[in-house]
Order: sequence, then structure tokens, then C-alpha cells
Amino acid sequence: MHLRTDLLPALAAFESAARHQNFARAAEELHLTASAVSHHVRKLEDRLGVALFQRHARGVALTAEGRQLADAASSALSDMDHVLGGLKHSRDEDAVVRVTTVHSLTYAWLLPRMPDFTTRHPRVRIHVDTEMALTRFDEGGPDLGIRYGQGPWPGLSAQPLMDDALFPVASARLAGIEHVHDAEGVAKLPLIADLSRQGWQDWFRSAGVRGARFEERYSFSDTTGALMAAVQGLGAALAREKIATPYFADGRLIRLPGPIVPTRASYFVVYPAHRRLRPAARLFVDWLLAQRDTASVPPPLATQGVAPSRRKVSQQHVSSQGDDKPSQ
Repeated sequence: MHLRTDLLPALAAFESAARHQNFARAAEELHLTASAVSHHVRKLEDRLGVALFQRHARGVALTAEGRQLADAASSALSDMDHVLGGLKHSRDEDAVVRVTTVHSLTYAWLLPRMPDFTTRHPRVRIHVDTEMALTRFDEGGPDLGIRYGQGPWPGLSAQPLMDDALFPVASARLAGIEHVHDAEGVAKLPLIADLSRQGWQDWFRSAGVRGARFEERYSFSDTTGALMAAVQGLGAALAREKIATPYFADGRLIRLPGPIVPTRASYFVVYPAHRRLRPAARLFVDWLLAQRDTASVPPPLATQGVAPSRRKVSQQHVSSQGDDKPSQ
């Protein structure tokens, strides 16, 4: 039979349903109702005279004929997508990429690296949203996000970006810091906390400090606030390696004695599983994942005022959970 243009919508609906093995997911991707997708598939089956899906109570499954057509349709659409992408490359480079991520990572890790992306792709515009609440990836919303947690996140593809680690930091002008020689000495300082799940109690346990009485004198809603309080000399804070680097580069903070404790949560690049990334968003995702090879390293221990302890705690000894309110 000849391919007629009136079958193209039905083929598109079939290809999506075959890829998802689900009419509802296909409907969401195509902005149709599930009944409309089913109608398109029925129309195609009637025209071909074969069943393309086996329908059962738990969903649908491709028949042998359906698999054959699905492979051909997927290949054809992929070829067309590649050609169209090439034709629209310059226009897509001008597209806006909407990114959602956490405040602390944006200012300490992402922004210092952004000039590299801009140099590589000067016409891509980036919109960054740093809301504390998790953002829904609805149509017209963010293209992708960076989340801190353990996953999985339903409906999202998640690619590992980088792990992190905790260690105590303070301003070199903090009163009493000259008497800090080990983790027990850190416990005697005024401590700064945030709302993370992996806090001082977990760090002291990993450091082998038992029964110590310590005071969390200040508490902040995010890691950036806690670090800035430490910069002002209010106390010692727990810093995450990926976020604290700029504070060491200009001497605002120093690392205190004690172990470096791997966090149980990690950073992930996430985006909707049910739709393809636009070319410009794909460029940004690939660039982000390439940054894994340029990750920061913990700063050396301060040599003035404190006597360093070089013990490092391995992942299997850490019983605490992720820092900085992991994404749920």
C-alpha cells in the first residue's frame, strides 16, 4: 500500500505508543487524550488489516507485526529528526535553556564554569531558577535541572553528575581557633548549622568523637547562609566540597582538623523522561556532564592556628544521610 498523508498522525501516535508501551504516556507526549491515541492506532490497524498491539488489563504489548512497524517508524522518525535538527541548528542555538538547581551550587559551582559554556555556544541563552521547592517539569517549564539527593525521581531521567564530601570550616579570625588541634577541639567552637540531613552529629560520629557536648548556636535554611555566617566569624560550619571552593580561593575560610566525610547524596542532572531534549538543552546537559572531569578537590588543612589531623573516612563508615536537604 502507498503511504498517504492522512496516515501520518496515526503513525506518529503509534510510534509514541510503541516506544512507551503505554497509550497514556503517548498521549501526554503528543498532547492528546489516551482515547485519541487509541483511535489513531485502531485506524492504522484497520488500514493495515493486522493487530499492532495486544491489549490486556495491565496495558498493551506489541505484536510481531507491531514490532516490525515500530522499528521502521522509529528509524524513519529518527532520520527525519536528525535532518530537521541540522536544518534548524542555527535557530536552536538561539533557544533559551531553562535550568532549575539549588542556590548554593549555582553561585559556588555553576556560575564560575558558565563562561566556558558561553564561549562554546555564544547564542544559547540560559535561564536559571534557584527556588528551594522542587520544580515540576511541565510543558513550558524547565528543560532540565540539577538535583541533590539519592533518587530515583519518578518521571525523570537522572544522570549522575558528581559526589560530594563534608568537612568543617571557619574564618581564620574566629575566636579560639588557635586552640583547635583535632575534631574534639572543633566541638568546643560555636557551631553553625543548616537544614541539611547530614549535620554536626553525623560528622562528630564519623570523626570518632563520642559523648561530646556541642552547641549549634546559629541555624540557616541553606548552606550558603551557613558559610557566610562562618565568613563573618560567628562559628564553624560544615562545608560541602563542591560549594566551599570559592571561599578558600580568596581566603575567607580555612578547613579545620577532622575527617572528610563523603555525603550519601549526590548531584544528578535530571530532565523529563517522556520527551526528547531540545538540541540546545542537549548541548547544556552534555556540557554539564563533561564538568565531572573538572571537579574541585578539598583544600589543604590550615597550617596556621590549628594542628591538622589527616584522617579520611571512607564511604562504608558513613551512616548519615545527604547534606543540604536532598531532593525527594
